[in-house]
Amino acid sequence: MIRLAAAILLVLLAACGELIDADEARLCRMTLPAINDAARLDIQQTRPGPYPFSLRINYRAIGADGAIQARFVICRFSAERGARSQRDLTGLATEFGPMADASFFFLKRFYLDVPAAGAADRAPPSASASLPEVPLWLAYGRQQLLMALPSAAIYALLAAAYTLIYGLMGRFVLVFGEFAALGGLAGIVGLGAVAGFGVETALAGVMVALVIGVASAALHGFVLSRAAPGRLARQPGQHVLIATVGAGIALTEFLRLTQGAEMRWVPPLFNQPIPLMRAGDFVTTMTSAPALAVLVGILATLCLLAFMQRSPYGRAWRAVSDDAGMAALCGVSERAVRDKALILAAALAGLAGIIVTALYGGMGFAGGFSLGLKALIAAILGGIGSITGAVLGGLAVAAFEAIWSATMPIERRELVIHAALVVVLVFRPGGLFGFPGLGPWRV
Repeated sequence: MIRLAAAILLVLLAACGELIDADEARLCRMTLPAINDAARLDIQQTRPGPYPFSLRINYRAIGADGAIQARFVICRFSAERGARSQRDLTGLATEFGPMADASFFFLKRFYLDVPAAGAADRAPPSASASLPEVPLWLAYGRQQLLMALPSAAIYALLAAAYTLIYGLMGRFVLVFGEFAALGGLAGIVGLGAVAGFGVETALAGVMVALVIGVASAALHGFVLSRAAPGRLARQPGQHVLIATVGAGIALTEFLRLTQGAEMRWVPPLFNQPIPLMRAGDFVTTMTSAPALAVLVGILATLCLLAFMQRSPYGRAWRAVSDDAGMAALCGVSERAVRDKALILAAALAGLAGIIVTALYGGMGFAGGFSLGLKALIAAILGGIGSITGAVLGGLAVAAFEAIWSATMPIERRELVIHAALVVVLVFRPGGLFGFPGLGPWRV
């Protein structure tokens, strides 16, 4: 854990420097073989260019006779972003001056737009030459671990949201995936608002997106608490389950009508790869975005656990979960505890949605369904009703996804995850870390 924390800290410190879009840097590197006839290219430095929305790459062109020539290229990009929030390459210049319009057109049309051009791009060798050499299994294993950590943070937050409600009511509220989509889309609106005011700082945009996304999800959670679960909590059967399924469908349609049926994309944030170690040609890398996601997820989870353990509300939640009737006789309002739990759970789901949007670059109106279902699996695996168990269940699901993706056919991963849920519900309905019987944990 200490080494992992140190690695995350180093990645975050690297993010404090000049921000370079990794996709734009890769596109700029792809032009180098077309404008050089050298036997080998050695990239020295990639940094912002002298013009707005430009990059400069300093490199060495090494000829077949060993002659070395220091060169550079400046790539200019459009101010407007495309459908996937990617800027288009609009100009190229070298030490000999700007490239002619006709030459630039042929470069884009008959070289950059050919799929084989992407395969020719390689990461700068100088970036990995000084990395520690480790065995291949260790480098590959750590790469899979780094890829699993952000998913673990997302699943843990959503699984904790499910657990907060099930621990009180003994009912599933199947709407937190939609709350995650709501939080992600609201965060995109926040990023757009920041850009509209002329603020180009990525960190400021992320902070505004966090505030708006979490607040929007919490507000809708408050509305839902007044509409369905509060009125149906004492009804027998699965009234709450059915009502929240309807609420989830209504929220999905609301997002479709207000945000559109297309995916909403955000500009790439903190996506510059940072090499950590290597095994031959395989380089273990991590970007700052997953590191920030893991840090936010860990802080939110620890704050939630501490809040539920030490705050008066946490004691009231445990009292209502253990015996709602006795808690009422002691002056604890079951409805107030339930309403606050739903608001807190919706805020956690909104935070998870923002993390998903920042990591994968976009969110759609129906993007929360699969996410919410996996988080429900994590909550049940961990022992539904226990917040600590929900966090452990999220870690288990993320670890399983990473191991399966690295060793087995990835197209069968979802099938196996949902089949594992069926097996757990049949043989241990209380979850892997819970009691053998299904039901809320008693404190």
